[in-house]
Amino acid sequence: MKEIGYLLLVLHAHLPFVRHPEHEYFLEEDWLYEAITETYIPLIDIFDRLVDEKIDFRMTMSVTPPLASMLGDALLQDRYLRHLEKLIELAEKEVDRTRWQPEFNHLAKMYLDNFRKARSIFVDRYQKNLLRAFKKFQDLGKLDVLTCGATHGFLPLMDTTKQSVRAQIKVAADHYRSVFGRSPRGIWLPECGYNPGDDEILNQNGIRYFFLDTHGILHGSPRPKYGVFAPVYCRSGVAAFGRDLESSKQVWSAKEGYPGDFFYREFYRDIGFDLEFDYIKPYIHPDGIRINTGIKYYRITGPTDHKEPYQPQVAREKAAYHAGNFMFNRERQVEYLHGRLGKKPVIVAPYDAELFGHWWYEGPQWLDFLIRKISCDSKMLKLTTAHDYLKENKRNQVITPSFSSWGWKGFSEYWLNGSNDWVYRHFHEASQRMNELASRFKSANGLLERALKQAARELLLAESSDWAFIMKTGTVVEYAQRRVKDHILRFMRLYDDITNGTIDEGWLADVESKDNIFPDIDYRIYAS
Repeated sequence: MKEIGYLLLVLHAHLPFVRHPEHEYFLEEDWLYEAITETYIPLIDIFDRLVDEKIDFRMTMSVTPPLASMLGDALLQDRYLRHLEKLIELAEKEVDRTRWQPEFNHLAKMYLDNFRKARSIFVDRYQKNLLRAFKKFQDLGKLDVLTCGATHGFLPLMDTTKQSVRAQIKVAADHYRSVFGRSPRGIWLPECGYNPGDDEILNQNGIRYFFLDTHGILHGSPRPKYGVFAPVYCRSGVAAFGRDLESSKQVWSAKEGYPGDFFYREFYRDIGFDLEFDYIKPYIHPDGIRINTGIKYYRITGPTDHKEPYQPQVAREKAAYHAGNFMFNRERQVEYLHGRLGKKPVIVAPYDAELFGHWWYEGPQWLDFLIRKISCDSKMLKLTTAHDYLKENKRNQVITPSFSSWGWKGFSEYWLNGSNDWVYRHFHEASQRMNELASRFKSANGLLERALKQAARELLLAESSDWAFIMKTGTVVEYAQRRVKDHILRFMRLYDDITNGTIDEGWLADVESKDNIFPDIDYRIYAS
């Protein structure tokens, strides 16, 4: 039986650009190290095994420019290896400490094996640069790698300064080519933020498709004939794919989603907080701040403070069961939709990549089981990518999607509210000044060109949607506020120095060493 529907799995892999060479140890750099150990390396290991075992699969994954820049940065690569070797040392101590606690000792050995395997993959297989892995899977035709906004800037709130929207897209496309050796076909719009007309800018940069939250398609004009179960074309010719709520809910929902199963590993019980301070001190923040180490011995158990020891084999069996359940539900879904629509539906299931492994420890196992089950067992469902679907289904309805985002209420409110609205007037003013500089100095070279390029970097880094997001969630608000202020203040000094002809080369070199993203940036993209 030939398939009657498609599943388009999308993982959005993104972290803000956090790199502080001025400090020997910087707490927020751990965001990257945790994601590498718990998400990116486990996913790469799964993809490698699928390729080796000749299991055919198709996946889509964004690797945003800030994340790609950090993964390719020599300083952060070395710091991650140092971080990983400390984890191996801690796990070795844990194997010894728990030798009389069999319920924990086998877990300590599991973590030790995992960390040693991560080191082997990172150092031996990919020479400390995981971008090589993602490029390899893309070149093999298994992984469709999307770009994103240059610094994950929230495009709808840049509408008054279109030069910033153009820069976010153009810089991202240029950076993607330098990393992956080809132009990007698709893009993950930061926070799924879509403003009608921005697709024209995507088209100008050769981008053929993007993804929206459900209501971005359903509220489009005219009404989409097939809902979110077929892509639509914007008038620019760029295709838009809409998120399926049902498949998202099964994974994301705090109450109904798979990650909440009581046999899965508990994220919030970590030995960094549980063990005696003197013992754990060498493996937490040098100032004595307790942090997650990634070594966790308990399962969710239930809505109780009493947690039972984690049982990896039971959790693995749960992941296999949940993968089978997800496939069964998608098969029933496409069976129903195929009958109603009269064509093969495409189920678009996008998730934050860091859910898999970091927040949901068994997530990579679930994904591995799901891919294998669909590839080997399903007669109704086929894994696809947006590129492959459009190649196979060239005729699609033309509509204008609605202004939208994902997140709370779905219309930008998470990124524009009383906690963060103050940032945008600074972004808009800086963008206008960058336009002024780029238009005035179109043929700069030498020190002046360096200063203009750094001004563009500072503006882009300030515009990251992560800072507004953090201010809203209330997590590390002081850091997010400081990052916006630092980048804007550096930009304003560069603006003054450039216009007055008083560039301080020593200060500029220091800023270039800290904020070294996009080394080949063309500042002229901001010119009128």
